Amino acid sequence: MKAITSRDNPLYKRLKALAGSTHQQRRSAHALLEGFHLASAYLDVAGQPETCVVTEGALRHEEAQAIVSRIDAQRVVTLPDALFGQLSNVVHGVGILLLVEKIEAPLPDKVVETCVVLDGVQDAGNVGSILRSAAAAGVSHVFCAPGTAYAWSSKVLRSGMGAHFLLEIHEDVEAATLIGRLGIPVTITDSHGAVAIYDCDLSGPHAWVFGNEGAGVSQAWRDAVTHRVTIPQPGGMESLNVAAAAAVCLFEQCRQQRGT
Repeated sequence: MKAITSRDNPLYKRLKALAGSTHQQRRSAHALLEGFHLASAYLDVAGQPETCVVTEGALRHEEAQAIVSRIDAQRVVTLPDALFGQLSNVVHGVGILLLVEKIEAPLPDKVVETCVVLDGVQDAGNVGSILRSAAAAGVSHVFCAPGTAYAWSSKVLRSGMGAHFLLEIHEDVEAATLIGRLGIPVTITDSHGAVAIYDCDLSGPHAWVFGNEGAGVSQAWRDAVTHRVTIPQPGGMESLNVAAAAAVCLFEQCRQQRGT
């Protein structure tokens, strides 16, 4: 293993720039995966990282040792705990992170299976939660429209809990580009004049479009809608958080498809 002991080390400077800026992460096409769970999830699916950074303290723990043992030794660098703290975005982190290339997939020519479209969902926690629900529900493709939080940012990655490595995530996809490729109904949630989700036939594939937390779904997608569904809320709340609404929709579809 290599050891970094100075904050002037070029690799350390690069890592610090990435850790401190989503803009830098987007520009570099790299991501930082912090913690045991994300590291293990990546190794299970994607293979070797570009670099594994681990603290001297973390190496005393069995879980960190197990992760490091799966990585080529020349890709592993150690850091003093104090230097690692300036890279960490996690309170009481465990002292391990992977520098990886963002996984990119080509935009499919035709979409015929259930997918999720994030239409300007700005909160990183919501984006990560929706990705996690989508992966759990067996969705393969997620399309992020411009204005959606960067899917490979540190906060989205933490909220996604490894979902990124089970999905094909397409970013900055304009509605005009995607709508023509959809061979399935377009479905949105709408609290006005919509059919209750439990009364809608979800046995087939749907393109679920979830909109901005405040403004909702954009006009381009509203014009393309096939189904508008509402989630009954007997408690009287006006609306659900977008991530909660997405989970309800995807798992109601799962429930209905169990009988097909």
